[in-house]
Amino acid sequence: MIRVIVCDDQEIVCQGLSTILNNDPHIQVVATANNGLEVIDLVATHQPDLVLMDLKMPVMNGIQATQKISSSFPQIKVLVLTTYDDDEWLFDAIRAGAAGYLLKDTPAAALIQAIKGTLEGETYLDPNVAGKVLSNVARQNQTPVSGFHVQLSERETDVLQLMARGLTNADIARELYLSEGTVRNYTSAIFTKLGVNDRTQAVIAALRYGLVNIHDV
Repeated sequence: MIRVIVCDDQEIVCQGLSTILNNDPHIQVVATANNGLEVIDLVATHQPDLVLMDLKMPVMNGIQATQKISSSFPQIKVLVLTTYDDDEWLFDAIRAGAAGYLLKDTPAAALIQAIKGTLEGETYLDPNVAGKVLSNVARQNQTPVSGFHVQLSERETDVLQLMARGLTNADIARELYLSEGTVRNYTSAIFTKLGVNDRTQAVIAALRYGLVNIHDV
């Protein structure tokens, strides 16, 4: 059972999200909070697997709360769910330790999958913000580092390129007409060859070492 705390400044939103998530037999909302300070106390009490975090809240905002949770409870994932796609909010949340960043118009099924996938080590970025994150990484690594050699198959390169565009395993499977299991196998092989542990590290390495086309990201 995945234990989740929902944090949003509007109680009605917390109630709605709780209803949606509790309808999944593998998810249980153990508490809700309406500000960042409250959610930190609830995290200490309930020790959830994941916090679904809004950003603009009273008392303590979601960025500050995410940072405190990430430093005090590093095993607990924070998945941002917000209306804000501004660069300032986005990059501050990532720097604070957010494991993913979704917007509130995310369909219920996609949100549930993101929660499950985040706990399996995947990184979920809303398509509206994924380009900003990866472009920012690309700007920092405009000149690929030389002297790095890794042999990826053509299909692994295809998967990595789509990963760099922010696509999930399910999206990549549809794009390449593969099963999700096959995509997971390719992803695992890519991680091993690049010496990384997650999708974000893989994309950063790919951009840094020129393994994907920056202009296609």
